[in-house]
Amino acid sequence: MDSAFTILPMSQSFELEAGKSYTGSISVSNPEDAKSDFYYKVTVSPYSVVGEDYAADLTSMQNYSLITDWIKIDNPTGVLKPNDSVDVNFTITVPEDAPSGGQYAALAVSSDGDSAVQDGAVQNVLSMVSVIFGSVAGETTESGEILNNSVPAISFNNPPAVSVTVNNTGNVHEPAIVTLKVKDVFSGRVIFPHEDEMGNFQENVMPGTTRRVTREIKDLNDLGLYEVTQSVYYLGNISTVTKTMLVCPLWFMVLVSATVFAVIGVIVGKIVKNIKRRRMAQNF
Repeated sequence: MDSAFTILPMSQSFELEAGKSYTGSISVSNPEDAKSDFYYKVTVSPYSVVGEDYAADLTSMQNYSLITDWIKIDNPTGVLKPNDSVDVNFTITVPEDAPSGGQYAALAVSSDGDSAVQDGAVQNVLSMVSVIFGSVAGETTESGEILNNSVPAISFNNPPAVSVTVNNTGNVHEPAIVTLKVKDVFSGRVIFPHEDEMGNFQENVMPGTTRRVTREIKDLNDLGLYEVTQSVYYLGNISTVTKTMLVCPLWFMVLVSATVFAVIGVIVGKIVKNIKRRRMAQNF
């Protein structure tokens, strides 16, 4: 396929109660410039994460992914012509003995059938997921802390990156809200957020995990001095860091260091010469 399909939303949340049913849907679209029909297939996978950078795991079944077996898809397969879309409906039936706390699954949409074959050859199967964040009412524990709020004082890379690290020791996902403001020290111009943008973003932190959220600061000069303020709001706690950050290429720092050492060498050399001259004068 020349153009990838799209799905919306990429994630959605459900407040669940044991013994009740809930309905939802995702929209699957075949783009206008597609040159063939799109045969789609929707399946349900468990959803968990691996490591602090949150690599998705769509295979491991855990206590927090029992919801995988509670979801039934009404129309799991179909075909879309170019510029067509369809709502894929699903039902979540929560059992009476469902454990309280977080439950997570992914609706995986992939190319299927004729759309995966062109000119008699099998093409790469395209796949996208929409994550289901569920929370079953009952005895939930909301606990965790902010572990790190990092803004570098100097960055040899452009764009530079800032990060926050939080952990969740509870049994349900929690939102971490991060705000960022960047200002040019010399001009006072606010570089981020832009006038038409929000300066904050939100990321869910899964239960029993530690998450590092990294963000690049774009639209900076290769050489500049910036005031960077980053705040993170998590479980009623706030951490704010403000630093003056130097952005410069590595070659520039090497050049400055070489110049400084050269100047120091010249000064030391003159001092040594003066000492020798004084000693010679004293000997005469």
